[in-house]
Amino acid sequence: MIEIKAFVHRSRAASVVRALRKGGFANMTAVDVKGMVKALDEKEQQYSTELGDRVITEVKLELVCEDDRLSEAADLIRNNAKTDLAESGFIYVSKITAAIPI
Repeated sequence: MIEIKAFVHRSRAASVVRALRKGGFANMTAVDVKGMVKALDEKEQQYSTELGDRVITEVKLELVCEDDRLSEAADLIRNNAKTDLAESGFIYVSKITAAIPI
């Protein structure tokens, strides 16, 4: 199994989640985070006194899926998170060594 973490602009997060659900992906969470991805416009930015820099509120999507579905999930995220900017966010992939039910 793998874990995918995708950092996307807030305005694109709902489209990404809908596309993933439509694609059959269900094990995911979404969390608002402060990030330094290039802002779509100045209204999206705010100054963080904690970080001492301009930030935006972006969404971190976390998704767990089987290894053989990585390309499919990454394509859905990429295609639905894309903005007019050269970089619209980032996708990170980690191997899960264990999944223990609670």
